[in-house]
Amino acid sequence: MPDPDILHEERLALIEAKLSSEGRVLAAHLASEFDVSVDTIRRDLRELAAGGRCLRVYGGALPPAPRTGTHQQRRMQLSERKRLLAQASVRLVEPGSVIFVDAGTTNLAIVAALSPESPLTLVTNAPAIAAFALDRPAWRLIQIGGVVDIALGAALGAAALRDLAAISPDLAFIGVCGFDPIAGATAHSLEEAEFKRQVAMRAREVAVAVTDDKLLTQAPFPIFAASACSHAVFETTAPRRTIDAIGELGVNTIIAGAV
Repeated sequence: MPDPDILHEERLALIEAKLSSEGRVLAAHLASEFDVSVDTIRRDLRELAAGGRCLRVYGGALPPAPRTGTHQQRRMQLSERKRLLAQASVRLVEPGSVIFVDAGTTNLAIVAALSPESPLTLVTNAPAIAAFALDRPAWRLIQIGGVVDIALGAALGAAALRDLAAISPDLAFIGVCGFDPIAGATAHSLEEAEFKRQVAMRAREVAVAVTDDKLLTQAPFPIFAASACSHAVFETTAPRRTIDAIGELGVNTIIAGAV
């Protein structure tokens, strides 16, 4: 008779492999594939989630959103791919508009891609983005203050939220840790998620630029539903069916140029 513990571990490994290759998995489909009960699969998913190997969602699970180091380390990662996302993203910015740009290295690339001669008002809670804008005399810069989380490169907390309350941007670029059609936009930090959610609520339009490693993943703290986005910018290698699913939510989907 096969050892049930070995079968159990093999099943967990296969579920984890499917999460990696397919993104979302559904408990009912896994139960049918492995010829076990849905309750057995739910226990498997709880075990994987307890070990940080997935995040439970209604009816199944998603891979956990990646953690990619400090702000400075992230600046060196996927730089060409972020540049392409940025080039596609800046087409959303109207001259003379008020834009909020959240902390994050993809968002820093978006600011770098903006025309230095085009007048605009840039609002940010990211010291690195504010420092970059100091070389743009045609722009007006508004720095959101407060205690800066060094790892995130962002001012967060009560002071930042008070500053934000006086501003309603035309367009907000929100950085996400994970993005999924059903789980929506998510973050690794509770304070970060709350600040981003408040920005999105105050903005006339909301945009996200998502690298493939964050797509079809989920971090622990929800920011907003995918349908709350006005625009979502994806890499050319992003799964087409995922882009279509997000577009069906009423989001304007944009595919960046090929690397």
